[in-house]
Order: sequence, then C-alpha cells, then structure tokens
Amino acid sequence: MTRPYRIGQIVPSSNITMETEIPAMLTARQLIRPERFTFHSSRMRMKTVSKEELASMDGESDRCALELSDAAVDVMGYACLVAIMSMGPGYHRESQKRLRERTKENGQETEVVTSAGALVDALKVLNAKKVVVVAPYMKPLTEMVVDYIQREGTEVLEYRALEIPNNLDVARHDTAKLPDIVAGMDFSDADAIVLSACVQMPSLAAVPKVEALTGKPVVTAAIATTYQMLKALDLEPVVPGAGALLSGAY
Repeated sequence: MTRPYRIGQIVPSSNITMETEIPAMLTARQLIRPERFTFHSSRMRMKTVSKEELASMDGESDRCALELSDAAVDVMGYACLVAIMSMGPGYHRESQKRLRERTKENGQETEVVTSAGALVDALKVLNAKKVVVVAPYMKPLTEMVVDYIQREGTEVLEYRALEIPNNLDVARHDTAKLPDIVAGMDFSDADAIVLSACVQMPSLAAVPKVEALTGKPVVTAAIATTYQMLKALDLEPVVPGAGALLSGAY
C-alpha cells in the first residue's frame, strides 16, 4: 500500500488514552518499519463506568462503525474492553460480526477488532494459562472482566480492582504506581501479567519496568488491540518498547 494505513477507533466520549497509546505505539513502529498510519475516531457517550451507562453506550457503536466506514478506514477497533465484557460471555464475537456488517452495508467491509477480544486472544497467543489482572473498575465490574477472561480459558489467579468510577479519573491514574501494585500481588505462578484490563488506564510506559520486575510477559488492553490491528492489516506485529507480545516473537 502506498498511502498510509487508516486506523479507526470507536471510543467512549470520555476516553483520552487510546487516542494516545495506540498512535504512540504505531508511531514508534514507524522508526523500524516502512508502513505509515493515520488515526481516526468516532465517539460514544459515556462518563461514568457503570454497567447501565456502558450498555447504553454500546448501543451507539453501530453509528460509530458507519461513520468510520465513511472514512474508508482499513481497520477499526472498538476501544472499550469493559463495555464488551459487561454484555455477557463471548459478546466480542457478536459485536465484531455486527459492526463489520454495518460497514459492509455502507460499501466498506472493514476488519473490526475489539479490545476485549484482542486481550483474550493475546493471552492465547502468549500461551498464558494463568494470569494476574489489574483493572481500574469498581469491584462488581472487575469481577465481570475476570469471569469473562476465565470463560475464555485463562485462569485469573489474583486481581486488583482500583475502584475508580469516573472515566476521566481513570485516565488520570498515575502510571508510575502500577509496578508497585503488581509487586504487591502473588504472580509467582502466573504465565503473564495483565497490567491494564482497560483501554483508558494509562500503562504503556510501565510495561518494560513490570516485565523486568516480574520476569513475565506483560500485556495491556491497548497493546493487545495494537497487535490485533496489525495482524488484521497483515503487517508484522512488532513495536519497540511495547512488551513481549509486540517484540516480534509472536
């Protein structure tokens, strides 16, 4: 492809992190690979991370897919992990199929990935049978996320729910605190660390430190989404400084 790849994201209206971390990763990739990227978003209303507001927000995802297909993006990612996981087991498959149908109806059959599907698939790629998980959500939503991951075949040995209800406050969480949070968990039997089971909680800068601390592969929702997008575009899934999944080993 001679033109840049167009990366589309369906994001909650209050999300400010995925439009930072995914471009940061793909821009870093441009230092070592020839492909270039542009970034495009459509938004769904959401301010408070509650099951009711997430369900209402998910109802806007079809409109967002149509809007992004108007721009003929090459891949689009549904960038709200908990919205998908709170809708019930396996919902990422239903969402991806439906949103792709919306783009097809608009004359653009676009590859669609979800951060929820990307994370559970990434754990399979890493052959991670057991993990520990850090999430910013209130405990009931975190337990839904844990259940979703376990139903997809990965055991969650331990989790931390940071219980931050406001989505903008999630984005303000200090990334530098994540290594200490993980250090306080029993990760000895884990195959991998899910450092952020949320696309809004910043985590990219902490990934190398946590991998060094634990000696384990570290994955986040944003890293998994980037991996899945690159695979969907049939591009090498490699990004410097973005952890084991994007190291080129997978």
